[in-house]
Amino acid sequence: MAKILVVSKIFTDEEMIQLQNTHVMPEQIDIIVKNVDTDVYTDDGELLCKFRKGQISKENIDEYYDALAHFTITHPTSNRGNTSGDARSNIKTNSKKYSSIIGFFDRWSPKQKYSFKNMNMALSSLPEVRETFFNTAYPDKYKNAIPLITEIDNLYKSLIPDKYNKQFEKSQQTFFRIGETAFTTATTNINFTTTIHRDKGDDEEGFGNLAVIERGEYSGGETCFPQYGLGIDVRQGDILFMNVHEWHGNLPLHLEDKARRMSVVCYLRKQVWLRSKDMNEEEFTEHIATQRKLNKTTYKKCQARDKLIL
Repeated sequence: MAKILVVSKIFTDEEMIQLQNTHVMPEQIDIIVKNVDTDVYTDDGELLCKFRKGQISKENIDEYYDALAHFTITHPTSNRGNTSGDARSNIKTNSKKYSSIIGFFDRWSPKQKYSFKNMNMALSSLPEVRETFFNTAYPDKYKNAIPLITEIDNLYKSLIPDKYNKQFEKSQQTFFRIGETAFTTATTNINFTTTIHRDKGDDEEGFGNLAVIERGEYSGGETCFPQYGLGIDVRQGDILFMNVHEWHGNLPLHLEDKARRMSVVCYLRKQVWLRSKDMNEEEFTEHIATQRKLNKTTYKKCQARDKLIL
């Protein structure tokens, strides 16, 4: 039986708006849940999160890490402004974070826009939904990442069936999904402590999740809901299902030597679903083929650099 915890707001909604995009401070957190299966509700009866210890298999953890670690470290991004403390309007000068996406996305990348321009193709000629770079450049590694995502999907179905069923129904209406899961997309972060934010772009009827993979020793990095003074110490093998539309972020992370904390977040992007749910399989296949043709040169350069062969 999971422990039941009820929490109340210690910061007003107006105060949280002032705290957005700032780092979570230890003095803002009164309770840290660790080592105990726990269901957390707000005092108005809404589910805030469900935390379960040791639910994810080591085999799937190791396979996912081997598939994504090198790619995430060698392809840092400066486009995580709303979670990194940077301003999104200054992407060119923002600090780079080890954060990558796999599966499918709903915005063209700058390189894809450049390819469209060189081929005199209008951006409006294709629905703005795409396969991520990782899928196409490293198909074997993408395949090896799916078992962990599927395991998270199964836990989601078991623990929060009402929200899962709504999200899964949408995922089955599009071919732009990861395997047979309720997810279109997964984000992988390494040693990235997010600032206080609320997620955008995901399915509002669904529920968020977080898994952690560890290499080396570290402390801190707890996932927190600062408006409620609550933190969750998610460690390797654990799973946290959470309302990502509540304010959340990480406490400071303290790494020993070359330690790495990898976090994995799986979700259904609303615009991916909306822009592709009327596509049949033939249209999906043609769309992917066109995208791959546009990016063929870019993929080859990346593969040559990393000494990987498609």
